[in-house]
Amino acid sequence: MLRETISTEWYTILIVVCLCILAIAKYAYTTRFNDFLLLINNYKYLKIYSKQQKFIHGFDALLYTNLIISLSLFYFLAYRSFFNDFVFTASLFFKTLTGIGALILIKILVERLIASLFEIEALIDLYVFQKINYKNYIGLLLLPINIILCFVAPNSTLMIYITLVLIVFINSVGFAVSFKTHQNIIFSNLFYFILYLCALEIAPYIILYNLFTS
Repeated sequence: MLRETISTEWYTILIVVCLCILAIAKYAYTTRFNDFLLLINNYKYLKIYSKQQKFIHGFDALLYTNLIISLSLFYFLAYRSFFNDFVFTASLFFKTLTGIGALILIKILVERLIASLFEIEALIDLYVFQKINYKNYIGLLLLPINIILCFVAPNSTLMIYITLVLIVFINSVGFAVSFKTHQNIIFSNLFYFILYLCALEIAPYIILYNLFTS
């Protein structure tokens, strides 16, 4: 009983941290935050803010921080649902958080490096901007889901499966938007596109899966 209480306290702290991060993002970037909420069914955000993008923008940094915390917390809540003897530890959580954060950042840096080598920075910058925003949107949706899994319906495997389907759906929407935007370039370089998918889109998730299962 004591172990479960400790875990719940940690979950509560992490959820509050995410709420504070989103509150800061909304307060500091009110208009941008409101536009971001409509990302999934309105491309206005991508069209407007892709022109204002920077390598590191305060708004994106806040949402990215929320993403890696929410994603790591969802992993632990999901793991707890399938393994009853699971015990939350702060050190294990921060290792997971660091691994997820580092994997996403390294992937972005590699993409930018490739863009620099082939002199297609403008194209890749737009692609990365679109992709990271859909990931940040997932982080936004994971917050209420984590609250439900922690306090309302703990150990709900149905909720976990629904969330996984939702994550795949949003990623697919983001991929479809990017594909539609750059379809002419993709079709003219189909071999390199397939090579890119295998090296930078599929392989990192395999690595992440192996990391979690180990």
